[in-house]
Amino acid sequence: MKKKDPLIRKKENKHKYCFTLFMEEETPKFVVVIGTSAGGFFALAELVSQLDDEMDAAFFVVMHLSKKGIGSYLVNQMQEYTPLFCQEAEDNMPIRKGNIYFSQPNKHLIIKDKIVKLGCGPAENRWRPAIDVMFRSAAAAYDGHTIGIILTGMLDDGAAGMVAIKRCGGTCIVQDPNEAEYPDMPLSVLEEIDVDYCIPLSKMGGTILKIITAKEPAKTKIPADIIKEVKISEEGIGSIDDLQALGACTYYCCPDCGGVLFELKNDSHLRYRCHIGHTFSVNDLLSKQNKSIESSMWVTLRAMEERKKLLSQLIENNHELKKSGQDYHEKVEELQHHVDTLKTVLLDVINEEKATEPVNK
Repeated sequence: MKKKDPLIRKKENKHKYCFTLFMEEETPKFVVVIGTSAGGFFALAELVSQLDDEMDAAFFVVMHLSKKGIGSYLVNQMQEYTPLFCQEAEDNMPIRKGNIYFSQPNKHLIIKDKIVKLGCGPAENRWRPAIDVMFRSAAAAYDGHTIGIILTGMLDDGAAGMVAIKRCGGTCIVQDPNEAEYPDMPLSVLEEIDVDYCIPLSKMGGTILKIITAKEPAKTKIPADIIKEVKISEEGIGSIDDLQALGACTYYCCPDCGGVLFELKNDSHLRYRCHIGHTFSVNDLLSKQNKSIESSMWVTLRAMEERKKLLSQLIENNHELKKSGQDYHEKVEELQHHVDTLKTVLLDVINEEKATEPVNK
């Protein structure tokens, strides 16, 4: 499906772009939270170009960036596509209608009632900032006045957050996977919940306006487990008692810190979380375990190769000791067989990991 290049839209609408230096300090009726990853730049550009100041909402974006990513670069680039004011979120920054807030690299973006908080807690789904953290906090703070949007991206960060938005009475929108450059993230949400809208990018602006101008959403009681998880994200590190209130203890260890993992299951969505705060979807946990297996196998392979080399040198140095030398020859041959087998298994593990590895996030 051929999509209109946002760069063309940029040139067509350049005369519209302006900065409002003195923003009206008005809290929005809605918050719109947007998550994306691989392929997200042009998708975001297309989406923000459809937003205008008639929408009684504030907008928040988490796009997966490296820890050393330059968040201000993304803000400056997106500003070229929208008349709304774009900025990096700062701790305790007030939430204002008509603003677009972008997450900072290596910090969670947490939405409170009327203010933004930044968190330095553990990664969720391998990412900080994590889409799930932002979505969950928005749902807890704005209940049915939350609109969640998932765009193109790899793996499934955002799926758990969309479940939270749905449970709190909010509206869930995903980009049509058929047009997404990387459809994994939209598909992962579609597998978990019945979304309100699965639409192409070109229709998102009109859909957001329709939702905002519709009748007042019903008040929803925020589930206790969502409130608890948001609190953990704010505080940075949880406790074993916190996790016992959220889920059942498992036999599995956290791949990041070695702590015990608790199983969290909301509706049909399954996740694993340690008391430090590392959180994994099923796919992420399997991927992390695979990496751990691979790492252990490389260490084992190195040790076996070193032992084989030592035995070979002993054979050379003790060639006159026939009995001892014969024993060493057998051990070398046995080790070579194990090394060959281990290499075959290791290649299978690596190939399995490549099949699920994020591409150019």
